[in-house]
Amino acid sequence: MSKLHYQNEKLFCEETEIKNLTEKYGTPLYVYSKNMIKNKFKTTDEAFSSVDHTICFAMKANSNMEILKLMASMGAGGDVVSGGELYLALKAGIPANKIVYASVGKTDEEIKFGIESGILAFNVESEPELEVVNQIALQMGKKAPVAIRINPNIDVHGHPYISTGKSINKFGIDIDFAFDVFLKAHKMEGINIVGVHCHIGSQILDTEYFAASAKKLFDFVTRLTEAGIEVEHIDIGGGLGVHYPDVIPDYAEEQKGVPPPSELSKKVLEILKPLNKEIIFEPGRSIIGEAAALITKVLYVKRSRDTKFIVVDAGMNDLIRPCLYEAYHQIVPLNKIEGELEKADVVGPICETGDFLAKGRMLPDVKRGDYLAVMTTGAYGYSLACNYNSRPRAAEVWINGENDELIREREKVEDWV
Repeated sequence: MSKLHYQNEKLFCEETEIKNLTEKYGTPLYVYSKNMIKNKFKTTDEAFSSVDHTICFAMKANSNMEILKLMASMGAGGDVVSGGELYLALKAGIPANKIVYASVGKTDEEIKFGIESGILAFNVESEPELEVVNQIALQMGKKAPVAIRINPNIDVHGHPYISTGKSINKFGIDIDFAFDVFLKAHKMEGINIVGVHCHIGSQILDTEYFAASAKKLFDFVTRLTEAGIEVEHIDIGGGLGVHYPDVIPDYAEEQKGVPPPSELSKKVLEILKPLNKEIIFEPGRSIIGEAAALITKVLYVKRSRDTKFIVVDAGMNDLIRPCLYEAYHQIVPLNKIEGELEKADVVGPICETGDFLAKGRMLPDVKRGDYLAVMTTGAYGYSLACNYNSRPRAAEVWINGENDELIREREKVEDWV
């Protein structure tokens, strides 16, 4: 089995009992299913098999070196958004010619690094950036590969902090002005136009939004071709969502369908395939999100007049999504607990009122020393972690059947001084 599941009333990852991992590695602890990661990537890659394509793993979701090496071994490219991510991608063995580089704020040094490395494309997000890339490329005596990111003004109706495809968002160039920018880029001696890029948001559960984006891309690329500008690839971005509430059915509070990659690819390729261009897809969350849980230990259970608090050793420094996005993560005990559920807030040790993993959640009667699993934390979990309150970041382990392997050591305060 590749998912996290209950077996004999105990929570397992693949064929490994998670409670045993807490004794070996301590908590907080991120636990990944290696086989689930592999299966998710394979399913996504196969969904686009009818066309020339590259699956560029969105490293912002998770940049653990062992996970990146696994992606590279399966043929993945990389979607990077910083010089640091580009460095890690190359060190992990991801070929430079499979790396696309987004970000609205690339520094001169990062642009030079990308050109020197021979990346597939800079996803350029503004006209001023285009001019800087051109200038740096000319200074280096090279041409920079560029895919201009268009903003299609599509509202995916998700959390505003992860919406990227509306005209009010900082990302990309408004589709009404992007064509003129392409014309200017076409005349720049330091620019080689290789593609068109678009990314409309994250945690998208309705593939019609991807279809709407694809239609705009089709029309835009057709217009470019008519103007004598041929691109090599169309980058449709990422953003496919995952299950959050109903990972473990025993404690499910809500059922919400998540479309498979094949549904997304079918709708997108129906529109874009006639253009005969390479398709680039940038999944992150949909590859890694469901493959991990954050394991945390119950320190105290306290009550105020109106609220029951379950105080655990993982906080917003380990998983900031609930605080930052009001994100929902299912929380379950490592050992099943019978009896009635009671409403409680699950809070961490950080000195902030906003330090919570769940609010008003119906949970079993846990005690000090029990362990909880915060589900679906493989994406934007560790990658958003920090050292607030001078707390070391968690360890990371992945499971392959009955075998566990430490893929990132727990930080130590002593390492900081």
